[in-house]
Amino acid sequence: MSGSNRRGVWAFVLDNYLLLIIGTAAALVWANLHHESYERVSHALHFAVNDVGMVFFFALATKEIVESTLPGGALASGREAAVPVIAAVGGMAAPAGLFALQAVLNHHPELMRGWAIPCATDIAFSYMAARMIFPKGHPAIPFLLLLAIADDALGLILLALFYPTGPVSLVAFAALMAPALGVAFLLRRLRVRNFWAYTALAGGLSWAALYYGGIHPALALVPIVPFLPHARRDLGIYSEVERHLPDSMNRFETWWHVPVQVILLLFGLTNAGVTFSSVGTGSWMVLSSLVIGKPLGILAFTMAGVWLGLRAPGGLKAWDTLVMGIAAGIGFTVALFFATAAFPPGRLLDETKMGALLSFSAFPLALLVAKAGQLVRRPA
Repeated sequence: MSGSNRRGVWAFVLDNYLLLIIGTAAALVWANLHHESYERVSHALHFAVNDVGMVFFFALATKEIVESTLPGGALASGREAAVPVIAAVGGMAAPAGLFALQAVLNHHPELMRGWAIPCATDIAFSYMAARMIFPKGHPAIPFLLLLAIADDALGLILLALFYPTGPVSLVAFAALMAPALGVAFLLRRLRVRNFWAYTALAGGLSWAALYYGGIHPALALVPIVPFLPHARRDLGIYSEVERHLPDSMNRFETWWHVPVQVILLLFGLTNAGVTFSSVGTGSWMVLSSLVIGKPLGILAFTMAGVWLGLRAPGGLKAWDTLVMGIAAGIGFTVALFFATAAFPPGRLLDETKMGALLSFSAFPLALLVAKAGQLVRRPA
């Protein structure tokens, strides 16, 4: 294979998050062949991957959220963003409510703590699914992208508020977060362009604030990233042009793009290893909440927004909104992370993680519903 072909294959692997899939597949095979050795390695890697490595995954997600608020970004205009953001709220409230209802009706109060797991939308895989289902230029694609960005932003808030890693200490949190924000602000005022200064100094203090404050430290760079010097306009998520821009925020993304892919491989390897016998009530609760609750919530809240006088981007039709909502039911990465935050190692964690993995079934389901819609609308 020539050098250009190897580079093309590597770019394809990175652009489609295949390292995460590889890590997930390896974890599933390993856990089902020799569960004890997998558990030992997974336990050894857990802190480094989930509490340290994932800091940079959430930092890149925050970068996209910040840029989407710039001129030209999806969140720059409240009028344009209103319906997808409302839909994102529905896409979180409905699956959370359905999960909680099932916990009550099935008499499994011990699962109630996992109510936020089906709130998740995996922005990369849902966006990729939408591009494969809808033709280029279809309004459902940017709608889903904006919805996923809003979902991520709200999900970070849920993670911080409802899933502390230990006893919450507001004193420790404030004592360390205040100087973290102060350092970030000072670096910005001094026009420091080196992103390592923000990451190491302000980010280090922020990580300590969250860790000792009892909040998940993977969110450490979320309050720091907005201080990074950035471009004046948003060029669009996953834009190739951004990788060549000189501002600190885009140089941060360019530097961390490949390492974060490796981190995601390790995340899949560390967290996705469950035995197939782990499928249980929690699995079906997560899966049904994602593939049923999420699209219904997105459709209902979108229609409510339109009823209130707002307009869906591109005049998106109800059937396409339903298909898009099903595609948004791929929870995967974020759902796995929420599961590990919600439950300690054991049966409940394994069941809910399996539900997060099974949410990939939302993709073929969305394809089938899209095809059905085409048949119904085809002229006789």
